[in-house]
Amino acid sequence: MMSVLAVFAEPKPDATVRYKKVGEVELKLHVFNPEGHKASDSRPAIIFFFGGGWNGGSPSQFYRQCEYLAGKGMVAMSAEYRVKSRNKTTPLECVKDGHSAIRWVRQNAKELGINPKMIAAGGGSAGGHVAAATGTTKEIVEEGEDAKLSSRPDALVLFNPVYDNGPQGYGHSRVKDYWEKISPRHNLDEKTPPTIVFLGTEDHLISVKTAEAYRDEMKKHGVRSELFLYEGEKHGFFNKSKYKETEKEMDRFLTSLGYLESDAATKAK
Repeated sequence: MMSVLAVFAEPKPDATVRYKKVGEVELKLHVFNPEGHKASDSRPAIIFFFGGGWNGGSPSQFYRQCEYLAGKGMVAMSAEYRVKSRNKTTPLECVKDGHSAIRWVRQNAKELGINPKMIAAGGGSAGGHVAAATGTTKEIVEEGEDAKLSSRPDALVLFNPVYDNGPQGYGHSRVKDYWEKISPRHNLDEKTPPTIVFLGTEDHLISVKTAEAYRDEMKKHGVRSELFLYEGEKHGFFNKSKYKETEKEMDRFLTSLGYLESDAATKAK
């Protein structure tokens, strides 16, 4: 008989791979592969970035989403990146690491069994900022990396993201010297990847007004942008009260882009 603990056991990655070393700090991707995955495959992929105010956090925050998407055929990864509590870094280093992770996966796509033209990024809160920044900001490159190789993801999945760092946005005081360079909202253009955003209406860090302005600005550039508002929900709701609802919409969005097969197509096989 299966124990209750076994039913609710935390998902575990199939592998961890180093994507970057800065000084003595090694940063890894926690990788969830589809069953039977091989290096000769060419599968869509997604890289998640955890939340924690650029101060802390763990890749395990997105293990459930990774396990789910790997179960549907994607290579799903949750990235480590430098944060203030462990590395005495600023939000700028967080974004540098985000760009590095996308660039490394694209550079090593053949060995990873990944389609380099179908790499999505996702994240929550400050990790949502990192993901959004990889899709919008330019010329934020770690020294020694090849900037000619794109670090822009092909789609974005954002959970209560901190994506406005302007004077009225979250965390402005920490990035005031370079906020225009690092704020996703202020770097939107026609090359911004198609984006889906999940936000609670009672989020104390990101307002509905900010989210709607972000969506509307994307649409002005002719880019697909979807915003899902959850009445009465607060910051960080997506892994708690509305996990299943956000999972369903994430699935629908990625299926519409061809990253996942529809349930009907899967059953027909």
